[in-house]
Amino acid sequence: MIYFDNAATTPVNKEVAALFVKLLNDYGNPDSLHQLGRKTNDLLSKSRSHIARMLACSPEEIIFTSCASESNSMAIVGYALANQKRGKRIITSNSEHSSSQAAMNYLESLGFEIIRLPIHRDGKVHPEDVKAAMSKDTLLVSLIHVSNETGAITDLKSIADVVHQHPTAVFHADCTQSFGKVDIPFTDLDLMTMSAHKIHGVKGSALLRKKKNLVLQPLIFGGQQEQGLRGGTENAPVHIALAKTIRLALENQDQNMKQIQAVHDHLVNRLAEVPDARILSPKAACPAILSLSFDSMTSQVLQNALDEKGICVSAISTCESSHVGVNPVLINMGCTPKEASHNIRLSFSENNTIAEADQFIETIKEILQNYALPL
Repeated sequence: MIYFDNAATTPVNKEVAALFVKLLNDYGNPDSLHQLGRKTNDLLSKSRSHIARMLACSPEEIIFTSCASESNSMAIVGYALANQKRGKRIITSNSEHSSSQAAMNYLESLGFEIIRLPIHRDGKVHPEDVKAAMSKDTLLVSLIHVSNETGAITDLKSIADVVHQHPTAVFHADCTQSFGKVDIPFTDLDLMTMSAHKIHGVKGSALLRKKKNLVLQPLIFGGQQEQGLRGGTENAPVHIALAKTIRLALENQDQNMKQIQAVHDHLVNRLAEVPDARILSPKAACPAILSLSFDSMTSQVLQNALDEKGICVSAISTCESSHVGVNPVLINMGCTPKEASHNIRLSFSENNTIAEADQFIETIKEILQNYALPL
């Protein structure tokens, strides 16, 4: 099997998996006062401190969550509700992850003004667009760093400079797809989202990096866990393992990306052999994500045909996979309806190889020759 769907999830690193299994024996509730609870709490505190050092912040600025969607909701809704007296204008884009879109829609229903900036043909929001949309009532700017559909990379540092010229506004970035792949200007962000299972970690673990001076409204009630922001028994094993997951991702980022870039470039070069292939991702996109379309076959048909051949790809982000039809992010980027309904998304990790890229090309040729509709 060839796995080209790493933007959806990644296989767990063997070292991380071994640690996680070992941690299952430390079953004490970290809030219990007995020795089993104290041991788990100590491990959890050490994990938080290790992560904080790697992310250039203090331990109290690390909030453990269950997934990136929860972290995005906490950042967007939690900050907006707690600080709405400072303003009710929020700036985002029209091509965010579905969790951010849903959070914005919810706030809009409560009377917040949501400004959804358009993305350009390069797949991203430009700093000058943010600058033009800012006002004295702007409370929050929230943007995705690397597009989960196209790999387009937003210039976070330049946008942070614009946002921080306004004393009422803070900047949140969804770094779920960029973490461990693209350098992140951690200290320029007020709020930052990442998730373990996108970087070979265990599902059920993510975090929100939050500057300590920021106040959030809790979204999950019931206890004092995570500074009172997330009531409920903490999933200690996955969050303790997250420290190792992050360390491995950051330490090996340059080496991993060289392999990803090599596979990406080889596949792109060989696509010239496929007459109706179109590359939809911008040239400067993160090489871990490649959006393609084929004129003679729709997304769903091609995805199913590849699946039968043992090749895993996506036609749209897994959080939107129940939607059939055109890909809205591609439409927003200026692609044609045909391109947006005939696309597939390949996403790579360092585990992928040149040989897999070659097999993908030969399989695509075979599928299109046997099943494609006449152009």
